[in-house]
Amino acid sequence: MEQAPRDPERQLQPAPLEPLGCPDAGLGAAVGKEAAGAGEEDSGVDTMTHNNFWLKKIEISVSEAEKRTGRNAMNMQETYTAYLIETRSVEHTDGQSVLTDSLWRRYSEFELLRNYLLVYYPHIVVPPLPEKRAEFVWHKLSADNMDPDFVERRRIGLENFLLRIASHPILCRDKIFYLFLTQEGNWKETVNETGFQLKADSRLKALNATFRVKNPDKRFTDLKHYSDELQSVISHLLRVRARVADRLYGVYKVHGNYGRVFSEWSAIEKEMGDGLQSAGHHMDVYASSIDDILEDEEHYADQLKEYLFYAEALTVRTFSLKGMTTKLFGQETPEQREARIKVLEEQINEGEQQLKSKNLEGREFVKNAWADIERFKEQKNRDLKEALISYAVMQISMCKKGIQVWTNAKECFSKM
Repeated sequence: MEQAPRDPERQLQPAPLEPLGCPDAGLGAAVGKEAAGAGEEDSGVDTMTHNNFWLKKIEISVSEAEKRTGRNAMNMQETYTAYLIETRSVEHTDGQSVLTDSLWRRYSEFELLRNYLLVYYPHIVVPPLPEKRAEFVWHKLSADNMDPDFVERRRIGLENFLLRIASHPILCRDKIFYLFLTQEGNWKETVNETGFQLKADSRLKALNATFRVKNPDKRFTDLKHYSDELQSVISHLLRVRARVADRLYGVYKVHGNYGRVFSEWSAIEKEMGDGLQSAGHHMDVYASSIDDILEDEEHYADQLKEYLFYAEALTVRTFSLKGMTTKLFGQETPEQREARIKVLEEQINEGEQQLKSKNLEGREFVKNAWADIERFKEQKNRDLKEALISYAVMQISMCKKGIQVWTNAKECFSKM
């Protein structure tokens, strides 16, 4: 999240949504009317649920993924994955169901949408995208970005990304986001016409990387330290989880060896044969269950990864011109000196007026940015608590199944 001056061409609160193009009439009417109403009533947004008109009026889903082959900007053959986005009106028009609006998007188009949101909403914690390539995975899981299991997890992550935007009280009203869901052709051109790339590469951004705020807001300094620590902790947690998963995989597969030994043993025993065969069966079932268990664990890991990427988005970068000074040099006559001083006085007066204006914008930016950070903190605490509790419950359940397997084996041995 960047702390930067407000763009005079685009206010912090965007204009009411004005659907463009020719999307489904029912969907466009439902969303456009509600968005306009929300823009008029909720100029000061402080709750997420009150402004969730997108999720109240339409359903958004990334329903499937498809492997495709085409040519890139360099006219070279490439293989990529396209994702089907479906939007459907929750309410019915005249008692009849509204048809689903659907279109295909590549991962790079999701990236373009997020980059646009980052530039135009510097005061907002923009939701992150799921990873493009798998990281922090246990060694038996493929890290290939075309692997079906990874593509499926990324599909879920992309759907969650869109739902995060749709549930945000400000981002959900953005026209480009609406067009992303409804306009398949020429959408990229529409985004580029906003000039967001020029804004991203503007002189202000260059100054942002060069100068530091002389007296930064302590809250944002503390936030940066917190985001760095959060990123470090989650990264470490994911690495530990990957190592534990590797060891757990080995333990479960050892039970497969037990199963094979018991089965082979049962073939040479008459009285103990049935008991050994049953015990071997329990061991085989237990050993084979680890693949599904660890793949399910990846979904919990993906929830942690989302906040790993959120931590990166919280990094605060600021700038200031307070450290700049102007040096006058060279020989001057008294008249030239007096004229120069007069010009400087006029520039100082003008600068003071601009400083007052920028200070007001800065205070408004900080107010809006901190309000969004508070909203994000509530979301983060809720999501991480739910994910960690669910993960613990899963581990407890997994251990109980292990105990049950050995209890069953004990019964089999007792019957010999």
